Amino acid sequence: MDILEEIVAHKRLEVERFKAQLSEREIHRLVEPLMATDVPSMSQALTASDSGIIAEFKRKSPSKGWIKEEGKADVIPFSYQQNGAAALSILTDENYFGGCDEFIRTARTSGVTIPILYKNFVIDEYQLFQARLCGASAVLLIAADLTKVACKTLLHTAHELGLEVLLEMHAEPELEYAELEPDMCGINNRNLGSFVTDVQNSFRLAELLPKDAVKVSESGISNPDIVRNLRQAGFRGFLIGENFMKTAEPGQALNDFIQKI
Repeated sequence: MDILEEIVAHKRLEVERFKAQLSEREIHRLVEPLMATDVPSMSQALTASDSGIIAEFKRKSPSKGWIKEEGKADVIPFSYQQNGAAALSILTDENYFGGCDEFIRTARTSGVTIPILYKNFVIDEYQLFQARLCGASAVLLIAADLTKVACKTLLHTAHELGLEVLLEMHAEPELEYAELEPDMCGINNRNLGSFVTDVQNSFRLAELLPKDAVKVSESGISNPDIVRNLRQAGFRGFLIGENFMKTAEPGQALNDFIQKI
């Protein structure tokens, strides 16, 4: 069993535990009053941004362990916003990435107003309600762990909840998922089975995506030159986490990075 299969198997158990703590009927009731309020559009923010940086609050990863165990959700996300991030990505998986939904609530309370991506392994509609409840603007759907039919259903429900969808693909066979017309098409440069990263993956697959898609390159981006080249290849969003989180001041690291683009 590769890492992705292990994570998804654990996620199924985790979702059932969440449902036992807060029933589906109850979470639907809690989300209903929020439907009168729009959330900021991530796709529009990326399209309008000169940098397109989606700065990620990521304290831990399965391959690297703790990156910044002491990282605070009421400090770093707001600092990212102050230093020019177009949008944020906040890891909400606890077991493998040291995250939780509360980090998004905390970021919002601290003053974050820009779009926030709910970064998790979404396999159940219940998680979409969790994302809306905690203050996310968009959710990540991963082609590698969803059938196309399941992905279509989740995408539809996300839109009904007012959430945008970043649909992540990694290999050419997964590009057919782009037919579902997500708000953003992501190319993950990291193989979620082996965690091997290759930024060239984005360049290889970019021209195979729909021309009008809002394209996002994810993982392994550590150099401003790469962002410039990816932008020329048609990308408008660049998800960067570890490169900033491993520094003493992630917000300042983001600012320095943007100045060099």
